[in-house]
Parts: sequence; structure tokens; C-alpha cells
Amino acid sequence: MAQVSTIDWQTRATQLQFRQQAFINGRFVPAASGETFTCISPIDGRVLTEVAACDQEDVNRAVQAARAAVDDGRWRLQAPMQRKQVLLRFADLIEQHAEELALLDTLDMGKPIHDSLNIDVAATVRSFRWYAEAVDKLYDEVAPTAHHTLATITREPLGVCGLIVPWNFPMIMAAWKLAPALAAGNAVILKPAEQSPLSVLRLAELAVEAGLPEGVFNVLPGFGPTAGKALALHDDVDGIYFTGSTAVGKLIMQYAAQSNMKQVGLECGGKSGHIILRDCGDLEQAAENAAFGIFFNQGEMCSAGSRLILDAPVRDVVLEKIAAIAQTLQPANPLKPETRMGALVDEAHTANVMDYIASGKQEAELFLGGARVLQASGGCYVEPTVFDQVANHTRIAREEVFGPVLTVLTVNGVEEAVQVANDTPYGLAAGVWSDNVNTLMQATRALKAGVVYANCYDADDITTPFGGYKQSGIGRDKSLHAFDKYTEMKTTWLRLR
Repeated sequence: MAQVSTIDWQTRATQLQFRQQAFINGRFVPAASGETFTCISPIDGRVLTEVAACDQEDVNRAVQAARAAVDDGRWRLQAPMQRKQVLLRFADLIEQHAEELALLDTLDMGKPIHDSLNIDVAATVRSFRWYAEAVDKLYDEVAPTAHHTLATITREPLGVCGLIVPWNFPMIMAAWKLAPALAAGNAVILKPAEQSPLSVLRLAELAVEAGLPEGVFNVLPGFGPTAGKALALHDDVDGIYFTGSTAVGKLIMQYAAQSNMKQVGLECGGKSGHIILRDCGDLEQAAENAAFGIFFNQGEMCSAGSRLILDAPVRDVVLEKIAAIAQTLQPANPLKPETRMGALVDEAHTANVMDYIASGKQEAELFLGGARVLQASGGCYVEPTVFDQVANHTRIAREEVFGPVLTVLTVNGVEEAVQVANDTPYGLAAGVWSDNVNTLMQATRALKAGVVYANCYDADDITTPFGGYKQSGIGRDKSLHAFDKYTEMKTTWLRLR
């Protein structure tokens, strides 16, 4: 893989070819209606291509293809070692096409090419390799029953799985769901976000090249209220798995209940509390993590540490350090290798972020930033923004902004810090900094979140589960626990003579 800095990404972008159609039963096909939607790059507003806008009929075709693949066992009945080899070849092909895939995501949703290549593609490859290696290492169970009986507990693939993934990490979010679903032997229909369909359409093509049978991996670009809703309501889909906003997650639950009561997995919104206590000995590192935790990926992260909860004695020092870091993270052209903050995903989302900033100016004190910048470029750029003197009941503190907007809340001591951190309908992530191990452990146990970072923030590995408490979701992505979502557990009794 070439180094980011050695490639002329601007020129490479002009040479890129886009997959524009739906991918059903191993081939690219237009939407049944013939309708398309326009992919616009938030870098400069350029039209990238027109992509098939799938709806109910396309969902029916994809489900039919996936169901046929499940029923004849072309994938699920392959030996675990065979599935492993296909997924490993798939990971190798992703790595071989890393620069193309990274460029697709950068053009499509605006993240820096440095991050697309070194973070997103790398994590996608790691996900497929890890689940490939897990396939032939999962054992079933024998229950400790009476001597004249044998009871086995086995896992079977769920069947047809619908995956609906967001635009902030198009490949990583797809891989977190796709890799365990395929490893378990399921057939999959993936609906990417309409803002970022290009990389996963290319992934589907590479999967077939790796040896994945036709019909096992289908991709339906389109909109949530049409393609997404139809997928979640379909009576022949066995499970629906979604990453995105809590509001849409609630709709997905309703659709599952209204149809065949299919399995549901949800990874939804967050408004994570990031605590720095007075006995934190490394405020430099804490401030760096706090800045990274909100400004990385333009703040477009469900686990972003968007509520920075500062113990009063360290407040001024930490804010000063974050301000200095923010000056080094000003938005710039994502196709430049040195850029560390790119564009927001599109005009609609940029307007929404600016609306929250306007609200924040009425509710709190604007400490830093707050402006839309580089507008002459035609792109969607918002500078790092920090609000101080924030009350936890305000809109800016309670609602998920999903942009580079940090709210700072000042507290006195660990008890108040934990209380403020937990005072939210969300529970995806939380963080706490302290040099006192007793304080640290008590705080991590008291924080109501699915992922708690102690003296770090946004640490990540495919081996650890990711998901939230409360209205941040149901179930877990990553780790061996992800298999729980994509398999059925069967108990079989045998009476011995």
C-alpha cells in the first residue's frame, strides 16, 4: 500500500470509476423503477455520479436472491474452513484495492484521505480477517444432562439478514455487521446510506471475486423511507440490523414488530460524557484525547465525547490546551495528505450542525469557533467549536449534534461528574481521567454506558464489543459477541437406549 503523501489524490480522483447500480444476485442491475439519485461530494459540491434509487421491488428481488442462497445452502453448508478461505481472500482484495476504496469514501462523505486509507480501510480489512479466523474456532456445547440423555446446543445461521449502515464510516460500519453475518453462514442485503453508497458497491463486487456465491451479498442503494423501510418490513427477512440515529432505530423496531417479529440489532445515537477529574496527573494527554474524541472524523461519530465534564480545578488548563489543539485541526481539502479535518457529509447535515451552533449561542458561552468556513470551495466545512458554561438541560448538551461541537460542563468532584454524565437518555460511551485507581474504578462502574474509557478515549479493537445502554441501542457489534445477533441457538435432545 502506497503512502498517502506519495499519491496525487486530486488526479487519482479524476480517473476513478463509480459503480452506480444495485448489486443483486451477483451482478449490477438498475433499480426496477429506473430511478436514480445524485451523489454529490461535500468536498467541493461536484456531482460524482447518479446511483440507483432502490425501493420495494428491488428489496423483493434481493430478498428472493438471498432466500434462494440460504435455502440451497450454497454458503451456509460450506465447511467452516471453506468460508474462512473466501473471507480471507475478500480481506486480501480489500487491501489490494485500498487506495481506490479510500478515495471513494473521501469523495463521497468528505473525510480526510489520510483517515480513509490508514483508519477506515485498515479497520475493514482487520474486521474481515478476524471473523474469517473465528469461523473454524467456534465450538458448540453439550449440556450436563442425565446419563441416559444427550443434549446439544448448536448455533445455526439466522438466514436472510438486512443490514442498514450509516455514512460516517461507510466501510467500517458495513464490515462490523457484514463480516460476522457472513462468517456465520447467512445471506445478506446491505442498504448503505444514500450519502455514501460508493465504497460498499465496490466491496460487493470484490466479494464475488473472492468466491462468495451469487445471492449471498446484495447491496441496495436508496433512501431510508423507501428501501430501508421495505427491508425492515419484509416478512422473509429474518433479522434487521441498523446503525444510525435513535429516532430511526425506534422506527426499525416498529417495522420488525409490524412484520414477522424479526431479530433486531440497533447501534444508535450518543451524547457521551467525558470526565476529567482534579487528580488527573497528565492533563496534556487528557486534553489531546478530549479534542480527538470530538473533532476526529469532523465530530461525525456516535461515540464522540461531546459533553466534556471538567472538575473545576482543572477547567481553565484543559480548555486552554484544547483551544491550542483546535488551531491545528482547521478544516481543509480532504484530498490533501496533510489534512486532519475534512468536510461534513452534505449541505443538509451542515445546516443542521449550524442550527445547533446558533442554539448554543443562545444557551451558553461560545468559547471557540462556531463558523462555517471555506464556503468559496463549494464544500461543507465547519471549524472546531467549543461552548463553555453549558447547563446539562440545554438543547446543545442533550441532543446529538454529530459535528465538531464540544459542550463543556463544570462540576465539583467525582460524584457530581458521574451524575451529570449519566443524566442523558443515551448510554453509548463515557470516559473518565484520574490517577487514583479507586476513584477510577468506582467511576467506571457507576457510569451507565456500553463502553467506558478510563484514562483514554475512543480506544478500539475488533476483539471488544461495541454498543450502548438505554436509547443508544440493543446488542453489540464486534468481538465474538456479534455472532449472537446473526445466529439461532438450537437445543437438541437425544434419549439413549
